[in-house]
Amino acid sequence: MSAAPQTLTEKIISSRMVGGTMKTGQEIALRMDQTLTHDVTGTMGYLAFETLGIPRVKTELSVSYIDHNLVQGDFKNMDDHKYLQSIAQKYGIVLSRAGNGICHTLHFHRHAIPGKTLLGSDSHTPTIGAVGMLAIGAGGLDVALAMAGEPFFLKMPEVVEVRLTGKRKPGVTAKDVILELLRRMSVKGGLGKILEYTGPGLAEFDISERSTIANMGAELGATTSIFPSDNAVKAFFKAQQREKDWVGMEADKGAVYGSLIEVNLSELEPLVACPHMPDNVVRVKDLPRTKVDQVFIGSCTNAAYADLAKAATILEGKTVHPDVSFSVSAGTHQMLEMLMRDGHMQKLIAAGARLMECSCGACVGLGQAPSSGAVSVRTSPRNFKGRSGTFDANVYLASPEVAAASALLGYIAEPAEAMDPARYASFRDPDSYIINDNMFLQPPADGSKVEIIRGPNIKPMPISDPMPQRVEASVAIKRPDNVTTDDIIPAGATFSALRSNVPAISEITFGRVDPEFVGRIKKLGTGFIVGGENYGQGSSREHAAIAPMYLGIKAVLAKSLARIHKANLVNFGVVPLIFADKTAYDGIDQGDVLVMENLPDQVRSRKVTVRNKTKGTSFDMLVELSDREVEVIIAGGNLTYVKNKSK
Repeated sequence: MSAAPQTLTEKIISSRMVGGTMKTGQEIALRMDQTLTHDVTGTMGYLAFETLGIPRVKTELSVSYIDHNLVQGDFKNMDDHKYLQSIAQKYGIVLSRAGNGICHTLHFHRHAIPGKTLLGSDSHTPTIGAVGMLAIGAGGLDVALAMAGEPFFLKMPEVVEVRLTGKRKPGVTAKDVILELLRRMSVKGGLGKILEYTGPGLAEFDISERSTIANMGAELGATTSIFPSDNAVKAFFKAQQREKDWVGMEADKGAVYGSLIEVNLSELEPLVACPHMPDNVVRVKDLPRTKVDQVFIGSCTNAAYADLAKAATILEGKTVHPDVSFSVSAGTHQMLEMLMRDGHMQKLIAAGARLMECSCGACVGLGQAPSSGAVSVRTSPRNFKGRSGTFDANVYLASPEVAAASALLGYIAEPAEAMDPARYASFRDPDSYIINDNMFLQPPADGSKVEIIRGPNIKPMPISDPMPQRVEASVAIKRPDNVTTDDIIPAGATFSALRSNVPAISEITFGRVDPEFVGRIKKLGTGFIVGGENYGQGSSREHAAIAPMYLGIKAVLAKSLARIHKANLVNFGVVPLIFADKTAYDGIDQGDVLVMENLPDQVRSRKVTVRNKTKGTSFDMLVELSDREVEVIIAGGNLTYVKNKSK
């Protein structure tokens, strides 16, 4: 009897599944072939890995990228980079040096293999799904455990078919495809789902464009996104001189998906995401004339060769508007070299562009912060309030073509307003890339004698205590829907320089939205967080779980939780609770004293009755965790749980 036809997602999951049942909503355990980290999230991951006492990583490949905070304002960043380099040498990890480029772009260029699995300590790890790899974002502790040979656990997502049909008009880009999906589905529409792209419209997009779509699937809340490994991927691997790594993979004919989303490319027009959410999407032509103060082309979403070549063609022989600060950043060192060789970077610089390092930089508020109240047009994946480094700035997300036209004209403009789109529409991925891997440092065969370098800003990983029987504490903060990890621990230079120092970084917890929070929770000693829908969306930044835990937060009570943040809360012993009746949220105020009795037993029963001592009321919270997750959180988090398991 022949096996039932499978989706591409199911093929990869079934080949790597080491536990569970491949049924939507059921917990599964996956073996991870590869991992990636970067300098902001990686330091905590490696501090966790050190506590496990394992002499060398057990994955096929683990890569540590230094790509986020390259600003050398003082010793902190450079100390972290030295730590990361020594950790890589000791434990068998490849290190990508500062300046080599952005982790996601570099990884699908140089390391990804279709049909294999990748776990990355960044929410945009799904970028690598552009080449048919199952790539999932997670917290640093989950990645540390994967490097130690432990499986990665998640609930089996619903596999959604996104079928692309039609042909795009000139000026319509991959960015417009994902913005259209965000317009339809919202920032929480992809929760519990994997988006698998199919259809004749795939031929419209080269691999870098597919990576744009896969990248911003994270903004939908999707577990990941994946494209077939077809002849276009084969051609890309050939251009990267990696044809031997290519494996053809696609869904079986007749595969059954959980649901279907159809996108007719012929109907799309240039789109823009307005402040302050990626799903606040409108057609560019429907915007009132919006004056622009700043334009940035770059980030893991849109810093490919063709992205910058198209922008250069729009700006060739012209000068950016006098009121616009314009900066560009290539995704990798090799692409920067190619853009310089082919004259595209010269055109951009001649037009008034400021050339930034090959890094994440401006996307996460590490340089290029806009002026007060400014309008900034960016090709980045996120426009959360304050993420740019300026809290009152208004950030719009758009394609490189819209960004270039806006830089030229001084207002948010369609590409056709700046030039004939036919002139730049022909730019695609190059037929061959400059290949130079000298910025990757390979580890020695034996790292046992390598000394780990620790600067004074690197502090030990804090570990939570086991779950108490009874918790009585005040609501330390109450927040609305769509709280981001940037709201909890702000992105930017202040945050990332303290990434290895939890006592210091905890001092800025909720700092942008509630500057009094830290003083309040310190006075209380312990407390609860109350949130609305989609609490913890955005970055995989596990500091957003660790810092509240360190300050004394015992549980988060929310209407719903973003996947990665929920997992991070479990990993660090903070109880994630979901309102059984969402209207109960309205009956709680900041400062109310809540009581939870017999907490371990109630958590095991999957329902916790909470008494509001201040109001004299009670309400129920649901525990939407697997049996394993329940025991992890009762133990006080995953580090304690794994250590106890190995005894």
